[in-house]
Amino acid sequence: MSDNNSDIRIDKFLWAVRLYKTRSIATDACRSGRVKFNGQPVKPSHEIAVGEIYELNIEQMHRTVQVKALLSNRVGAKLVENYLTDLTPPEEYERIQMARQYGFEHRDRGAGRPTKRDRREIEEFKYM
Repeated sequence: MSDNNSDIRIDKFLWAVRLYKTRSIATDACRSGRVKFNGQPVKPSHEIAVGEIYELNIEQMHRTVQVKALLSNRVGAKLVENYLTDLTPPEEYERIQMARQYGFEHRDRGAGRPTKRDRREIEEFKYM
């Protein structure tokens, strides 16, 4: 793939604007249907364009972002606003803040540690 700014992949863009910590996590999010364009899941190789609006499920948060400009390399946190407009409603941030305040999950006393199977089910429930 060339570094031409006219053909930027969605997974690379989401990583570059610091929505995901690594590009492989961004790729996995696309593959599992947590990144949508026009209500449809996108593949990691989906090419983005300026003005497009994407819906993301990042952990328990449902974010909506609009592409302002294309970029091919990761940028500093202060520069993200030049490339991305956050259209996430304020209620979503309030919901997350409240959930953090009261805790996301609860496990009964004496239930022990979750098994690998339990952990997978919990993660699937939390991130979808």
